[in-house]
Amino acid sequence: MKLSPPELLHGMWRKALAAANPEVCLAGSWPQEPAGRLAILACGKAAGAMATAAHRHYGNRCQGIVILPGGPDTEGRAIPGLRHYPSSHPVPDQRSVDAARQALRLAAELGPEDLLLVLLSGGGSALMSLPAKGLSLLDKQAISRQLLACGASIHEINCVRKHLSRIKGGRLALASRAPVRTLAISDVPGDDPSVIASGPTVADPTDLAGARAILRRYGIEAPDRVARALRDPANETPCSTDLESRSRFRIVASGMTALRAAAEFCGEHGIEAIVLGDDLEGDACRTAGDHAAQAIQLLESRHPVCLLSGGETTVRLSETPGLGGRNTVYALCLSLALQGRAGIWGLSADTDGIDGVGGHSGAVVGPETLQRAAQLGLDARDYLRRNDSATFFRLAGGLLCLGATGTNVNDFRAILVNA
Repeated sequence: MKLSPPELLHGMWRKALAAANPEVCLAGSWPQEPAGRLAILACGKAAGAMATAAHRHYGNRCQGIVILPGGPDTEGRAIPGLRHYPSSHPVPDQRSVDAARQALRLAAELGPEDLLLVLLSGGGSALMSLPAKGLSLLDKQAISRQLLACGASIHEINCVRKHLSRIKGGRLALASRAPVRTLAISDVPGDDPSVIASGPTVADPTDLAGARAILRRYGIEAPDRVARALRDPANETPCSTDLESRSRFRIVASGMTALRAAAEFCGEHGIEAIVLGDDLEGDACRTAGDHAAQAIQLLESRHPVCLLSGGETTVRLSETPGLGGRNTVYALCLSLALQGRAGIWGLSADTDGIDGVGGHSGAVVGPETLQRAAQLGLDARDYLRRNDSATFFRLAGGLLCLGATGTNVNDFRAILVNA
């Protein structure tokens, strides 16, 4: 039986998530057990699933900690030998500080015969946060909120975070005398190890001058303590020579993992897949407009085609934003750009299952989206202006609410044409 366009979009979305599942992508990547202690440090939105996979592989040999977002999804996840530390995302709180201290304590108590196995995924920057000397948690929270709201890229945000931290930018690895092996699920465009969760176990190519330039670029006035920290040479991050002999890093899944799986699904259903890349950045609405123009051109081909892309777009928030995230913003802008054009459907969602604020995952749009909204008296542009895109889709239909998926390879977008 032929699937409808929405069914096809949901099918490739599920296939993409399955490919990035930690049980699948970690297979064959486990390091050899050490002569001494095997310490596990799992941190990020996929930490629970990655730690479960580690315990399944190593059994009761592994001991350590799991740092993951706090909330109902963290309940009932006890893993023998591993202590759970529910923490805060996207803005760190005291739990983030406590978790970072526990991580550094674990690293520092290991010796040369032991192994520190770090299971890293996106979200770790906020979940494991320890302010640099002289800074308070309030200082870090204020800067984090401004960076998240101004439209800065994840590379820029993490550059600043690393230079205001005692654990990011390679400092976790420096704290241990044991060899460090990191297995990471990448959620950043370009898969730069120094950006994933702010690179706690790898050398950092950025510097204090770059962090100061980012704040100037976005007109962020740093409090005096933050400004001083960004001028203090003690807050420069470790270089490669400090870490090259002790730390190894491997990416086991990325945005391309999900896109390849979706492309395979398309092939199984007679649809040509065009992969635009897993590293797309920039304004969510501008990206949606570009993709809409490409989709309209593809209508002339008269055969089923799907545009696939990943990465992390940005959204500049108003002072009093509603509910939404970059994926619902992208979906709403896509719908406005298409203006009900027949033959085109789209899906945009975060692979971690949580898009921005509101508990949703993303949204699905089709030729009828704006018409249905108009019949309900909903002004799509007004919802976009108020940063309330998730509320729009909740009322008009199309909101995806999958919940935490156990993985995180950033955003997933699919535009189906002529299906």
